Amino acid sequence: MKELMQLFEMSKIIDILAKISIFGGLNDTQLYKIFKILKKVTYKDNEFVFKQGEAPTYIYIILKGKIRLVEDVNYSRYQLFEFVEGSCIGEESVIGIQPHTLSAVAVGEVELAVIPKKSFLDFYHTDKDLFCLLILNVARDISRRLKQTDNLLLHYIDKTDKESKSN
Repeated sequence: MKELMQLFEMSKIIDILAKISIFGGLNDTQLYKIFKILKKVTYKDNEFVFKQGEAPTYIYIILKGKIRLVEDVNYSRYQLFEFVEGSCIGEESVIGIQPHTLSAVAVGEVELAVIPKKSFLDFYHTDKDLFCLLILNVARDISRRLKQTDNLLLHYIDKTDKESKSN
């Protein structure tokens, strides 16, 4: 991981946090607790933020620039998703035990606020209400993504089934 720096622009960061679903329902005191554990890190164009197969160590909030999630297969890189300023990535990986299934690559100059996994999990001991709300919000995000994936899969299966019947 690159050098982490302290964040200083509290009002700007709090505004960004308030718009991210995993921080939904947090009061000002709880948002401030999140702000206190945030660190800032920058990446250059095409630099890896994390690589497929690595153990997850951070939740990433994009303050500036874009991040592409890519799959590396046989020395080829397939772009799957692109996230922009104000997006949050890696939250589901931090509560899981599996390594990253994709790589994250910076698109242009990128500035991120990161939440270390240990600091996130420490809320279990220091503020159980905050921890429970964060975990619930992460679970809701995962559930939404799973529903979208299910719908895509069902659409694909239905389309494939109709095509095979017409042949």
